[in-house]
Amino acid sequence: MVEQPAGGAASADAADDAVEALDRPLPEGVRRRVVALVSDAFGGLTVTELPAQLRQYARFTPTRRAKFAGNAMAAALEGDAAFRRRIGERLRETQPELSAALEAGSLPAAADPVDVAAAAYVLRPAGWVKLLAAAGEEAERADAERADDESRRELERLREELAQARAQTRSETERLRGDLDASRKEAESLQRKLRSAANEVKRGEAALRRGRAESDTVRAEAAAQVSAAESETRRLRARLSEAEASVEAGRRAAREGRSVEDMRVRLLLDTVLEAAGGLRRELALPPSSMRPADTVDAVEPGRMSPKDVAARALSDTDPALLDQLLALPQAHLIVDGYNVTKTGYPQMPLEKQRLRLLGGLSVLAAQTGAEMTCVFDGAELAAPVLLAPPRGVRVLFSRAGVTADELIRQLARAEPSGRPVVVVSTDREVADGVAKAGARPVASVLLLKRLSRV
Repeated sequence: MVEQPAGGAASADAADDAVEALDRPLPEGVRRRVVALVSDAFGGLTVTELPAQLRQYARFTPTRRAKFAGNAMAAALEGDAAFRRRIGERLRETQPELSAALEAGSLPAAADPVDVAAAAYVLRPAGWVKLLAAAGEEAERADAERADDESRRELERLREELAQARAQTRSETERLRGDLDASRKEAESLQRKLRSAANEVKRGEAALRRGRAESDTVRAEAAAQVSAAESETRRLRARLSEAEASVEAGRRAAREGRSVEDMRVRLLLDTVLEAAGGLRRELALPPSSMRPADTVDAVEPGRMSPKDVAARALSDTDPALLDQLLALPQAHLIVDGYNVTKTGYPQMPLEKQRLRLLGGLSVLAAQTGAEMTCVFDGAELAAPVLLAPPRGVRVLFSRAGVTADELIRQLARAEPSGRPVVVVSTDREVADGVAKAGARPVASVLLLKRLSRV
């Protein structure tokens, strides 16, 4: 058998299609089945065998291809005879019995009408329009039967639900009747309680009236007692006035007696003074050079205190101010250790902070000759510190339960009045406390600037 050229086959297919054509659109179920057949056969074709508009979907899965390219595949199947013939060949390979039966012009009795209609639309044998119409009618009849079955099942379900609803309604009605009877009994009980409460209220009102009457009686008795108390108060006041007059008379008599005693004391004093004068002449005592004013603590001309240094118009952050304070005789410098180190170099460990500060204070003590005491807070320590104090610097740690601030105030109070004491701390509470003890507070930054010159 001589094979016709592809162009001739396409012309023959076109002529057959022109003779047999659908007069109405494909049923939706048949159209979905046709798209599924094309999507399944799609993967067996090369890209060159596909129409141009379908090549972009060549790598899609059958499910995604049916979802996104359904309309394009249906249009290509209808308009491209060569593409339809390739799909028909794939269908003959996958469903040979159904294809052979359709090309023989017979409908398989056990086949699904939708599958028959979709295969007839793709293969298009002689009389395919009638086959498609018959299969469509069969599918519609099957759909109608399924719809009838579903309607009957739905009707049965609704009847069952209606029966259940009626039974539920009857039970609910019985329950509501029971609730109504219970409510009526409860209302009767409440009415009885209300009547009892009304009787209680009446009894309470009667008791209230009796209480008011008793209260009026007690109030009248209290008024009588107040009147009697006021009378007693007036009587006691009269007696108090008489007692005060008696006391005043006694005082006048005592003053007259005291004047006699005063005369005797003055006579004794004159005798003692004359005896002291005779004793001074007999012993030849020189006149006293001390006067009471000499015993008052004050700054004499030429002497300087820590407070006088502040009057020299130096800035509180000028290191020269600290030099002047330490130049005073017997000056004592007390340093709040961690307050200074955490102001100047807080990023260093505590051990290195202490060593750096004590090294600077040792050099400053050697330069100025002043007494220096550095105080650290013992609460900052996890264990006892093994530290050899540098020459010229006294190192103290506060005991448990005592802060470094309190230890500094104790050191300032222990100094004698008049000794130059300088306390280095930025803590306002420490500065105020030592100032009351007579010490001169200075800021930590002043000592840091001075140590930077060491």
